[in-house]
Amino acid sequence: MEELRIQYVNLELQGNHESHYTQGFSSKTLVVRRGAPFKITLLLKGRAFNPHTDTLMFRILLGRLYAEFPVTFSKQGSPSRWSAYFNPKGLNPNSPSLYISSPASSSIGRYSVQLHVLTQHGQKGYVVGDFVLLCNPWCSEDAVYIPFEDQREEYVNNDSGLLYMGTPKNLESRPWSFDQYEPEILDICLKLLQVSPQHGRNLQKDYLGHSDPIYLSRVVSAMINCEDDRGVLRGNWLGDFKNGVNPSKWTGSADILRQWAKSKFSPVMYGQCWVFAAVMCTVMRALGIPSRVITNFNSAHDTNGNLVIEEFYSETGKKLPHSKDSIWNFHVWVECWMTRPDLGAGFDGWQVLDPTPQERSGGIFCCGPAPVKAIRDRRVDLVYDIPFVYAEVNADVHTVIVKRGQVLSSSIDTERVGSLIVTQTIGSPRPQNITGNYKPTKAAMSLHRSKCATFSGESTHKRGSTRGLSVSLSLLKVPVAGENITFTVMVTNTDSIPKVLREHVNAQTKKYNRSPSGTFWEVHNFVRIAPHEAKVIHHLIDHAQYESLMGDDLVNLAVVMEDEFTQERVLASEEFNITSPQLSIQIADEDSVMLHKEHTALVVFCNTFSVPVSGLLTVTGSGLIEGGMHSRIQLFKPGCTMERSFSFIPRMVGKKMLQATLVLKNNSAKIVGYRMISVKSA
Repeated sequence: MEELRIQYVNLELQGNHESHYTQGFSSKTLVVRRGAPFKITLLLKGRAFNPHTDTLMFRILLGRLYAEFPVTFSKQGSPSRWSAYFNPKGLNPNSPSLYISSPASSSIGRYSVQLHVLTQHGQKGYVVGDFVLLCNPWCSEDAVYIPFEDQREEYVNNDSGLLYMGTPKNLESRPWSFDQYEPEILDICLKLLQVSPQHGRNLQKDYLGHSDPIYLSRVVSAMINCEDDRGVLRGNWLGDFKNGVNPSKWTGSADILRQWAKSKFSPVMYGQCWVFAAVMCTVMRALGIPSRVITNFNSAHDTNGNLVIEEFYSETGKKLPHSKDSIWNFHVWVECWMTRPDLGAGFDGWQVLDPTPQERSGGIFCCGPAPVKAIRDRRVDLVYDIPFVYAEVNADVHTVIVKRGQVLSSSIDTERVGSLIVTQTIGSPRPQNITGNYKPTKAAMSLHRSKCATFSGESTHKRGSTRGLSVSLSLLKVPVAGENITFTVMVTNTDSIPKVLREHVNAQTKKYNRSPSGTFWEVHNFVRIAPHEAKVIHHLIDHAQYESLMGDDLVNLAVVMEDEFTQERVLASEEFNITSPQLSIQIADEDSVMLHKEHTALVVFCNTFSVPVSGLLTVTGSGLIEGGMHSRIQLFKPGCTMERSFSFIPRMVGKKMLQATLVLKNNSAKIVGYRMISVKSA
């Protein structure tokens, strides 16, 4: 009798990738999800398979971990063990098809597969090849199962999105390409787990930990920064980026991850909070864990844990760098979806993970997973890092006016910190207000009402008051680059006697995460006000006075009203961002963009600045353009329009983001634009 031999093993890449929702990852490597069977077909040589005398035995290996199991004729294997069974539709003895099924709690990673053929004449082994196993949010037994298809599409499959920055009343949406389907990226994400200190200390224990999204998320949170390990990114908040890349110039995760891998895992320079968070979101989506990027506006960094942030102003309205605590205008982190069997079912769902290195957790720079429900309920007794995140969204702000070390007046604001928390709405470019997830419902609703102008571009204001005097500061419109800043100060005398006041108005530039720098505009006036009178004072800051200072900077605007007779002082302040002009992208025959067909995009920019500008235009798009396309833009005058056309050939179907970025030479502003394109199969 001829010997039974295996001539070829067909891993059924296309069918498996479709059934496991992994079509985008690779055309050469099998990528499947745990808890669901995948199909392989054997082509035999010599003789046909005899189910009465022949046995097929699989051995799958992850590092030194392995499992052995026979191929049976029953699908009813144990859900907690690896199993294999022949195609229930019938056995083709010359080319049998079979299914391999993994437990929904399997460790994720790159497995190697061996197949042993046992016959009456002995045993022969074959190396089948490798496959990658990921978490499975489509499987109800998986710890990362998320119940609705639109959530899985947005938080696992989507390879682009918007990050929100700016201020609560003038949100800036920044396009980002998560790039999890770009060549090499999945391999790099898996390599990240192997480069971690946990893997180096105990390889077998670490591989076992790869079954648990809690463990995985803490490893990834630490590995995105490089403070304790060979992590991906080095942070830089000092403003000097000459040895690396300004964090504002990154537009996607692939360039960062590839540079890290190519350098043999030396940190990429540089990142700030939104870059850390976006890269972590890429890694978690690639591993199959539902993830989304979150922005917390007015985010507190409470160094002493007393839930109080102190801010200091001079008697003329200049903000002073006296406090060790700080409020970032915005801070960006990640939420990942998973069960929390260590805490109980009440804390399943979204978990905060923050890879930006701020505080140590368990001795290393990482943060979370902290259940959002536990933050809302102030369960600071639970793991991980709930007190720190709770303070980021709940601290009180004590504002103090000082002169030569003496306190002149003070006030308390209980609503400013964590005043707005957003993520991208599923299937939409609009921000979704999720403040109510982090704060009790009643507080969240009142915050929502008070912030109803957040997305509408209405005027903004801050108030201050003392006995007999109140002051408010109002921007008349959202400030736009190239336009004057117009605002009013309203002062109300609630006393029955007239007052003589001194008005001090001060404007400083600032970074989103630091105290303001020097004053770039100020004015000082005497104001006479009658009993019970409300007086409106109009102010204007000419665009020429701030234009060269801005870039990603914000403005801290403050007014101090001083009663000449009583020496009482009242402060009102507002921090705001300047809206940059946008690039427009137009697509020819937008409704007929087809896979593997060449199409044309037109990028348009109108110079709204008061001076001529020039720079470098870059167009990128995951699944649309390999790498990026660049065009130097020569100097063009204010009011003039620049147009550049680019061609692209889509290599993936579905909704894809085309991004354009214009980095100006003589202006620190970064001009961006994007367009979502629906690519159809040919």
